Amino acid sequence: MLVELRLLEIPQALKSLAGVKMELEDCAYPCLSKVVCTTDPLEAFDSADCIVLVGGFPRKKGMARNDLIHANTKIFTEMGAAIDEVASPNVKVLVVANPANTNCLVTLNEATSIPTKNFCALSFLDHQRAKAQIAKRLGVSTARVRNVTIWGNHSETQYPDPLTDGYCIRDDGREVSLASLLKDDVEWVTNDFISTVQNRGKSVIEVRGNSSALSAAMASADCLKTWLVTGTNDGETVSMAIYNDKGYYGIKKGIVFSFPCVCRDGNWYVKEGLDLSDFAREKLAVTEEELVEERLAAEELIVKSRLRSLSTTSLTSSESDVEMTNSTHSGNYLKSRI
Repeated sequence: MLVELRLLEIPQALKSLAGVKMELEDCAYPCLSKVVCTTDPLEAFDSADCIVLVGGFPRKKGMARNDLIHANTKIFTEMGAAIDEVASPNVKVLVVANPANTNCLVTLNEATSIPTKNFCALSFLDHQRAKAQIAKRLGVSTARVRNVTIWGNHSETQYPDPLTDGYCIRDDGREVSLASLLKDDVEWVTNDFISTVQNRGKSVIEVRGNSSALSAAMASADCLKTWLVTGTNDGETVSMAIYNDKGYYGIKKGIVFSFPCVCRDGNWYVKEGLDLSDFAREKLAVTEEELVEERLAAEELIVKSRLRSLSTTSLTSSESDVEMTNSTHSGNYLKSRI
């Protein structure tokens, strides 16, 4: 399959983007057919099958979180409207720009013709960070650590959870629960580990002077690959921030919340039935409250008469229960925005 990239930028950065285009061409990727640089969302998203929303308004010194949400709500309202107008009807959208969960919610709120199941915010980076910390603690490869879960928001309230469903693959292939492997290390798991993962992005900025680059790009690519191409292995889950239309695990409906998900045939499915501890329930309540507050802040700028309201508690049918077919491309191109 050939890939056509549509690169959307603000006018001030278009010259720099042209340099990125030159580098992409010089890489001579065999699957890359064309690179388009534009400042027009309608051109970028026209017939797109996959859209990655990377750019947002950055938080500045002294800026309140609600101010950040208001600034990004304006941006992602426009993005959602453009997606609704010109993108493929089965387009898949990954939101990376922070605050990712609420930016994703705003986007899908505007793209009323696209199923909410086709949207996801990136908690996969937190998922990988959590896996790496557990692997370091146990002295094993990250490939052996499975089913660590990120619950909630891509923020400092997220709950990185290795104990509920996590396990490690032994040398002999046996699966051993992380709860048993870490039973004598609970103090670290419930304090330092959680804090490290929650604040990892801030720590990267403090050390290198810029936000995460390679790790965020890799997590975005891995998320899309797992979601849309390979699916998850049997018995394995990944963390994805998705629109909570069913009230999974008692979490309020109508917010984008990270859950453990199984992926197959280009779709995600929340793994249900996990037994959450009281500690986990407390952590989920904190991040849920923050996401509800973010939704309220965004609602101040959203037209209340929209078909899909941000405060909607249920849809006409549970979109998570609908088996959706793979996207059928009109040509040999995968048109995407990064």
